[in-house]
Amino acid sequence: MGEFDLIRRYFSGPDWQMRSPAVVQGVGDDCALLQPAAGMQLAISCDTLNEGRHFVPGTDPARLGHKALAVNLSDLAACGAAPLGFTLGLSLPAIDESWLSAFAQGMQQLARASACPLVGGDTTRGPLALHITVFGQVPQGQALLRSGARPGDRVYVTGAIGEARAGLHVLQNTPPWDEAEAPVAAIKASITASAAEPVAACKARLIERLEAPTPRLVLGQRLRGVASSAIDLSDGLQGDLGHILRASGVGARLSGPALLATAPKLWRAPALAGWSTAQSVAFALAGGDDYELLFTAPPERHAQVLALGQGADGRGGDLPIHPIGHITATPGLTVLDEADAPMALTSASFDHFA
Repeated sequence: MGEFDLIRRYFSGPDWQMRSPAVVQGVGDDCALLQPAAGMQLAISCDTLNEGRHFVPGTDPARLGHKALAVNLSDLAACGAAPLGFTLGLSLPAIDESWLSAFAQGMQQLARASACPLVGGDTTRGPLALHITVFGQVPQGQALLRSGARPGDRVYVTGAIGEARAGLHVLQNTPPWDEAEAPVAAIKASITASAAEPVAACKARLIERLEAPTPRLVLGQRLRGVASSAIDLSDGLQGDLGHILRASGVGARLSGPALLATAPKLWRAPALAGWSTAQSVAFALAGGDDYELLFTAPPERHAQVLALGQGADGRGGDLPIHPIGHITATPGLTVLDEADAPMALTSASFDHFA
């Protein structure tokens, strides 16, 4: 099978046809042509996923197809944008038809669910790598940015924080930090959750959180005109919040217990009685790969913010929204423990070149 046969078989044809008034010309020409609606601005983002760096070898190809698109759609969600379409750059060491079929199906299902058609791309031979550029639209002047946080704003996060990093631990069966900081026995206990959830089911759920994140597109669009700033959580809450703080010229004070309360099954399990709050908070702050939304909003919007989570999880259910702290005029990040004492932040978010 040649390159163009591969494209025709797996990335074009009836299964990929999605009617969209924004797509004037999709797959099949040198360029795709997109037409945003009147009064809209384009929102564009791109991500690269490399085997061994962003996903482990042997990852389920259907989930990989899903995640490759999901992490880009998560950027649109953080901007408050609605999807228009995406392009796919695919590097393959060889043509494996079974792998390609599953990969394309996983990507296609999310594309349909998100109304985000494939409009072009490229294929080449090389180490397994995926490059996606996603295009969206947002009403002019209403995009959510990192630079709008103000002193007094509350800090919110969606979903459960730290579960994706726990899923990576399950796959690698290695501790996330030095044993002196987080004993192996305690980390292994964390993935057993509580007696209400069998160990195998808990592990499967955590791996799914890592491999198949759900982009928070519904909530992102609802936050327009409500949130003062926003970002998606890809490299860890501590580092991603840092981007908002620097762009806005502010600081933040977070509650360690509030962070842990986002994932009670993971952090509050009886088996974790001997695992300190500091160790648990470090996991939640620096884990990465959550692809939840982190945002700020004025305190008078609090009740409205919490109500926006109804029916917003992307699958028809409610999306939990947790207040975890507030913005301060003094630069820097402070995390408080149960006694409201500052905690030492010894773990850093992910950085490709650190």
